[in-house]
Amino acid sequence: MGKARLLITEDDVDISNMLKIYFTGLGYEVDVAMRGSEALEKTRQVLPHLIVLDIMLPDIDGYEVCRNLRTSTRTSHIPVIFLTQKDERSDRLQGLELGADDYITKPFDIEELKLRVQGAIRRSERESLTDPRSGLPAGRLIEEQLRKIIREKGWAFLDLRINNFVAFKDVYGFVAGDDVLRFAGMLIGEVLDEIGTSGDFIGHAGDDNFIIITTEATAAAIRQRLKDRFAEEVQTHYNFMDRQQGFIMVLNAEGQTEKFPLMSLAVGIVAPAQQSFADIREITEMAAEARRQDVGNAPKG
Repeated sequence: MGKARLLITEDDVDISNMLKIYFTGLGYEVDVAMRGSEALEKTRQVLPHLIVLDIMLPDIDGYEVCRNLRTSTRTSHIPVIFLTQKDERSDRLQGLELGADDYITKPFDIEELKLRVQGAIRRSERESLTDPRSGLPAGRLIEEQLRKIIREKGWAFLDLRINNFVAFKDVYGFVAGDDVLRFAGMLIGEVLDEIGTSGDFIGHAGDDNFIIITTEATAAAIRQRLKDRFAEEVQTHYNFMDRQQGFIMVLNAEGQTEKFPLMSLAVGIVAPAQQSFADIREITEMAAEARRQDVGNAPKG
């Protein structure tokens, strides 16, 4: 598992710097936003595993930030801990009603905040809400989205797999593999921001497998853009020699070396305009079959 990503949204420079230093020392990857609008922009660019959110901010307050996060399909799953000087019961209730996961008042005990952060992230992972490497929605949240769309029209479901990912991990190690998974999640988000819709959903179904729920009208363009950009940009994860030769050599179980191409994306698309679905399992199975039939799909690795 890679480092858990925290976003500290706090306009008091002393507090935000102190929290960044403290949680970085604990092994977290920490980013800081001084304004609510900045927090929303940073969250859109890279999904954090948890947000520590001050209520009193110079532009929009923490309540509005939380409301925005909870009403977006892409960010509704992210745990939020409110950090504020307010200690009124009505303020706490308002935060919890908006979907905040916890609430801590200033001055606070940093050890208590640490335990609350750890607990919120553990709960999210234990309940299969997010993948610990990418921070993207996982098992249960993906199922909830599928149950929501199955009776609707106009959607498309994309099943994505990173070809030759296992071979890459065998040569470069699991840390490099986790970097590729985070890169893939960020790339999907960038492409959806560019040519998708605000209601699009991204999920991490497991290891090298991602899913997208978007509109039928945008699905084909998203598929092509993802395949093109991934093939080009994933090359930065290889060393110069492997990039130049266009493949890697892997030692198999028999002790023989085997040649594997550089990683690429295979993408399958299904939509209700093509066929009807009796249950969500049919959606995922048909999408996986469409992905296996994707031109250029290399099943090895």
